[in-house]
Amino acid sequence: MCSNIPEVKLGIVAVSRDCFPIALSTQRRKNIVAAYKGELYECPVTVENEQDALKAVADVTAAGCNALVVFLGNFGPETPETLIAQKFDGPCMYVSAAEGDGDMINGRGDAYCGMLNCSYNLGMRHLKGYIPEYPVGTCDDIVKMIADFVPIARAIIGVKNLKIITFGPRPQDFFACNAPIKGLYELGVEIEENSELDLLVSYKAHAGDPRIPAVCAEMAAEMGEGRYFPEMNERLAQFELTLLDWAENHKGARKYVAFANKCWPAFPEAFGFEPCYVNSRLASRGIPVACEVDIYGALSEYIGACVTNDAVTLLDINNSVPQYIYDEDIRGKYDCALTDTFMGFHCGNTPECKMCESRAIKYQLIQHRLLEPEGSDPDFTRGTLEGDIAPGDITFYRLQCDSEGNLRSYVAEGQVLPVATRSFGGIGIFAIPEMGRFYRHVLIQKRYPHHGAVAFAHCGKYLFEVLKYLGVKDIAYNQPKSLPYPTENPWA
Repeated sequence: MCSNIPEVKLGIVAVSRDCFPIALSTQRRKNIVAAYKGELYECPVTVENEQDALKAVADVTAAGCNALVVFLGNFGPETPETLIAQKFDGPCMYVSAAEGDGDMINGRGDAYCGMLNCSYNLGMRHLKGYIPEYPVGTCDDIVKMIADFVPIARAIIGVKNLKIITFGPRPQDFFACNAPIKGLYELGVEIEENSELDLLVSYKAHAGDPRIPAVCAEMAAEMGEGRYFPEMNERLAQFELTLLDWAENHKGARKYVAFANKCWPAFPEAFGFEPCYVNSRLASRGIPVACEVDIYGALSEYIGACVTNDAVTLLDINNSVPQYIYDEDIRGKYDCALTDTFMGFHCGNTPECKMCESRAIKYQLIQHRLLEPEGSDPDFTRGTLEGDIAPGDITFYRLQCDSEGNLRSYVAEGQVLPVATRSFGGIGIFAIPEMGRFYRHVLIQKRYPHHGAVAFAHCGKYLFEVLKYLGVKDIAYNQPKSLPYPTENPWA
């Protein structure tokens, strides 16, 4: 991935209550550092008091750390350990030591108890600390917790340093992409809203850019001969450079950027192409470009890119799978009912690395019907990256600010089935357990828009923790039949 995704530089700080042996915390910290396979800076200060906390924060900051593991090697000092989260500019995970590596008289640390008081004090001070599902463990347990913390920390750092840049208002009747900026500010995200004319002026200014031939060659190599329109590559390359330069010149005080851009109906005729393929290329480099000015779609995509450190996409929860396709290619082969399946679709913004080999740059059929003369060959509606999405594990998710200004979200794991869609666009057949019930009692009931972000891995546990850390109280998921939704009719 590119520099638009944070690099986590992790440090560990041990804390010790002064009536317990400091050696318990210090040695247990050293054991963790020795066992951890990744990069983990070991702070030499073991924190017993407030001055120690300040010294430790200064030390890890000087070492370049942007995320911390605060380790309760024994009971821990409640005020100093929570001051670390207050003074450190980055996410902190709090974990504590299990007993068993010493005698139970002088070697007992009582960190199981200390974690309760730590959480209590964090809450009283209105401080955020990430606490794993079961935060007490042996050295090997805590090493696993640290590894799980890295993608969570990466997403938290990314969101806190993100600017979303938009071009144009939503298309008419796309009020489903409602985007109150109040929720963005609550999350710490910056927003810059621009006109489509701003983008067009900048695009024209990039005509003849000396970098265009190199980008054209890169596009040709990526797609392969016969899978793109050579006469359009220069225009697409010019647009890609326009967006990249805008991102660099407008990120301002922020480190990372995502886009939410208008792409129809005026765009193709004014620019001379559909932007989808370019959008897909930026997404593959960790710079999501959400369709149809879907600001929270862009934010959702960016969070998934940070969690997985991989390309993501944004799709319509688009159409049901026909019974004949289910009967021919799914029934008896895959463990899913017809109502567990649907087709995820967008015009052509999914990165080519996540699509089947048959993918190619084509034209947008729906826009061609709408914008170009009947019976004519496609012209400016070309530029979509189309084909079936490659099969594999996925997580379908979204973070949204509703029309009342409340942040809410959903996360559902599933898969893209290796089944031909027989359709157009960038499209795949998705299977999510209990999708029918989830569709009715979460997506419809809670009035989510038709756009969902897709991460190409099972990463629900990480997304859930990120959303929880960000303060999202309503995190829905596809509940099993044994757990009915509040609005589910028990007699249906």
